[in-house]
Amino acid sequence: MAQLSSDLLAAATYDVYELGPDSQPHPGVPRGQVLGPETLSSQVFPHTTRHYWVYVPAQYDPSRPTCLMVFQDGHAFVGLTGPYRIPFVFDNLIYRREMPVTIGVFINPGHTAAQPESSDQEWGDRVNNRPTEYNELDDRYTRMIVQELLPVLQQRYNLSPRAEDRAIAGASSGAICAFTVAWHRPDQFGKVISTIGSFTNIRGGHVYPDLIGASPRKPIRIFLQDGVNDNRGRRRDGSYDPKWDWHAQNLKMVQALTAKGYDVNYCWGIGTHSNQQGGAIMPEMLRWLWRDYPRPDDPFDPADRTLFVPHGTP
Repeated sequence: MAQLSSDLLAAATYDVYELGPDSQPHPGVPRGQVLGPETLSSQVFPHTTRHYWVYVPAQYDPSRPTCLMVFQDGHAFVGLTGPYRIPFVFDNLIYRREMPVTIGVFINPGHTAAQPESSDQEWGDRVNNRPTEYNELDDRYTRMIVQELLPVLQQRYNLSPRAEDRAIAGASSGAICAFTVAWHRPDQFGKVISTIGSFTNIRGGHVYPDLIGASPRKPIRIFLQDGVNDNRGRRRDGSYDPKWDWHAQNLKMVQALTAKGYDVNYCWGIGTHSNQQGGAIMPEMLRWLWRDYPRPDDPFDPADRTLFVPHGTP
């Protein structure tokens, strides 16, 4: 009976988060184009390749520098039937001018020829090069993004060079990975979204709260989401290891960021280590992240107060 009650509790905390209308397609909303998958090889991580997709908003104007947002575990965020459905979210928020026109890039972790590409069926650390690329705190993954991915994108799209116009996001190990990129290169990425972030001792990530406190404040804006029923540090032998307590570590992250004066927001739900709540509140996280993007507000000119329909759209 106790096991049954536990199972029912887990199911309830997982299922209460549902996607809202901002994560659904709507008639009349201009649809962006998703290109890919394309393949990126790497000299930083030799003998690896990874798939990535690019979302180009319908409102993209090549003559104007455009914002950029990069999602780790890209397949999970670009899919239109999963928990995030970012192309639909971007379509709706850009159409209503609740976020800027933004190129979305969805990149998977790398794999060797002997390893599989991450997929919706299996995308944990057991699959490929994900634990090395995502969980380690050195700057190798950052260099791969900045030195290998960005130049490819910059050849194709007019991307703003300003860090405040660039965001990076991820879930679980992809979340600590996103923060690590901004931590190493705040001159390149000034905004971060972390869902169920693994700021734990997988490969030393539990040190971030102390590192934040001991380092000069960096120009990073970050939103963190987690559930109180995330992995809670219980080891196989029944002992408790606070360095493996996902929620406790997320709490410490917010405490450290707040004490240091970072622009930080957070939301704690009752979910497990799942993407349900992160997907459900993603539109609100994006609104907060981009809340002050420059937009003229002229009471005599309603041009920036109307729905954002591209020129030439019937």
